[in-house]
Amino acid sequence: MEAYLQRKRVFLLLVSWIWPLAVLGGTGNNTTNATAPLSSFSRPKVVNVGALFTSNSVIGRSAEPALVAAINDVNSDSSILRGTKLNLIFQDTNCSGFVGTVDALQLMEKEVIAAIGPQSSGIAHVISHVMNELQVPLLSFATDPTLSSLQYSYFLRTVPNDHFQMYAIADVVNYFGWKEVIAIFVDDDNGRNGISVLGDALAKKRAKLTYKAAFSPGASSSEIADLLVSVNLMEARVFVVHVNPDTGLSIFSKAKNLGMMVGGYVWITTDWLPSFLDSSDSVNPETMDLIQGVVALRHHTADSDQKKKFASRWKNFKNVETSSFNSYALYAYDTIWLLARALDLYFKDGGKVTFSDDPRLRDTNGSSLHLSSMQVFDQGQKLFQTLIGMNFTGLSGQIQFDSEKNLGHPAYDVLNIGGTGSRTVGYWSNYSGLSVVTPEILYSKPPNTSISTQHLYNVIWPGETVTQPRGWVFPHNGKPLQIAVPYRVTFKEFVHKDKGPSGVKGYCIDVFEAAIDLLPYAVPHVYILYGDGKRNPSFKNLVNDVVTNKYDAAVGDVTITTNRTRIVDFTQPYMESGLVVVAPIKELKSSPWAFLQPFTLQMWCVTGVFFLFVGTVVWILEHRHNPEFRGSPRHQLVTVFWFSFSTMFFAHSTYILFDLFFLRSSIL
Repeated sequence: MEAYLQRKRVFLLLVSWIWPLAVLGGTGNNTTNATAPLSSFSRPKVVNVGALFTSNSVIGRSAEPALVAAINDVNSDSSILRGTKLNLIFQDTNCSGFVGTVDALQLMEKEVIAAIGPQSSGIAHVISHVMNELQVPLLSFATDPTLSSLQYSYFLRTVPNDHFQMYAIADVVNYFGWKEVIAIFVDDDNGRNGISVLGDALAKKRAKLTYKAAFSPGASSSEIADLLVSVNLMEARVFVVHVNPDTGLSIFSKAKNLGMMVGGYVWITTDWLPSFLDSSDSVNPETMDLIQGVVALRHHTADSDQKKKFASRWKNFKNVETSSFNSYALYAYDTIWLLARALDLYFKDGGKVTFSDDPRLRDTNGSSLHLSSMQVFDQGQKLFQTLIGMNFTGLSGQIQFDSEKNLGHPAYDVLNIGGTGSRTVGYWSNYSGLSVVTPEILYSKPPNTSISTQHLYNVIWPGETVTQPRGWVFPHNGKPLQIAVPYRVTFKEFVHKDKGPSGVKGYCIDVFEAAIDLLPYAVPHVYILYGDGKRNPSFKNLVNDVVTNKYDAAVGDVTITTNRTRIVDFTQPYMESGLVVVAPIKELKSSPWAFLQPFTLQMWCVTGVFFLFVGTVVWILEHRHNPEFRGSPRHQLVTVFWFSFSTMFFAHSTYILFDLFFLRSSIL
């Protein structure tokens, strides 16, 4: 009996050792056993989180320390994840699409539950397909607008989408009244797709991209200089620069040498320039001299005590350049906390972390890709749904996703570079457009994007001038304006063919030339006769040809009608034709009875009856007292007729008579 009890105690002791190992995985692996039962010990001790960034870049130098700091803060906070630690696996993509893609595949071999990054849109497009296959959430820093969660079901952007930034630039262009823009950008996924959205945004403001000046990611200084020379020969003087922060200054260096940073030019940059400036404690004067007068957008992050405390901690981080802090550090820190909060909620709902083999990933004979080592995250879809449902306040502001899985309330600071730094001239948000009031204040009010509410402070433009640039000049290599002139047959005083240098002459031409002479710049133009000279041309067809850009404008006696004003713009009318009625002249013969024509025969008969009626009534009232109404019957009849007739010509007598009549009637 005692031996039996001894064996029982040994058995229970072994079970007490083996059971926790079986629940937790037993081998120190960061995943739970797929067959482990759900219990209070079902949470894994460690989960792997991947990160894909270019370490030696403006964004990478800012994001990497923030990720490490966030991991340490989460792991040291006992109120979240409760026993589960996050293990960050960092992969350097080395500014290479190919290397970044290979690094992402290697990262997937390490059973990560989520990947953060990459900053490159090209890499993000490729590895998003991998994430779809392995069901691993990708918390990306790529801002390419075409990276859609509809195509990539595990893609979640944790920085603002460039779609909103391009609409912010379009609002700035519209605010200053410019209509033509030239885009200068890197010819990669992020550059092409961002500028495509900018073109759509400008079109909605009745402006347009007149030229897309693209250069390769590795373009030399001479190639950039040639590109700037070509755009400088064009009409538009509003340039939007959408490049990466590591190479963007080379554009302004060449523009400075070409004399393109002076008065009359407008330079607008996306968030890459503020990211570069914020990442430097002090920018040397030579660099600042290159970008004087530039308008730039920067991610707007709300001021808070959390943000200020984190910024003060930055210089104390190990192996961190104090000058590398920018807005991407805030988004990186918030991304780790987003994942940690979602994991905590996921575990509370009974979620587990298990991986399984993908039968479609098989290594062929002699292959060293190790495709079979990449496993599917079985609960990836559930974790992803938890991520997009999160709502909390981070260092960058409110972390919440809209129906398209973009960060809610996107906003930007509008900066003006000048002197040794920059100043904020306003803000933009998709909630209320341009404003000098911070977006956080406007969120408490009804949205209002009307033109009357759009405001910015004064901008100091290139050349140190506060005078707003016109935004265009006549191109040096452009064609003269093609002016259509109706080849009239009648009313040649307005416009007609002439043997002079211009080929046309007339009142309309004189007015147009006088207006051209008032402009402070030359406008070369040529007149083109419209019509065959045998009959007057169709003005409807002339207007339609201007609409279809066959001609740049039309000069002539073109009538302004409602239908035409809907498709073309007219000048103010300089003469009026008015409305006239043309009728033949008919001579009328005079007649002594012409006075009878105003009334009809029936009207004259009724008038006569009333005359007799009035005379009879007056005779009845006056016959007994007034001797004028007595005498022979003939005399009395003449008196009655005369009284009735006299009322037509002697109104005062009638008034007196009627006064007497009413007075006598009242007495009687």
